[in-house]
Amino acid sequence: MVIFNFSTNMITNFALAFSEMGLGKVEISLIAITSLIFPIFFVLASKNLDSKGVFDWMMEKPNDWVGKNK
Repeated sequence: MVIFNFSTNMITNFALAFSEMGLGKVEISLIAITSLIFPIFFVLASKNLDSKGVFDWMMEKPNDWVGKNK
């Protein structure tokens, strides 16, 4: 039981500095920029990919979409 408590405590207190991971200033800035930009573009793209919008797009030219068998 003591080993289990020790390993749980060790895992919750584990951390590495960026320099220990080998990340420089350029990599850290790219990670920060990506972390800020990705959620914004994800939300914008999600608004345009609702099921009604996709269905309406498919029905504009029903003979052109890939699922249509000839």
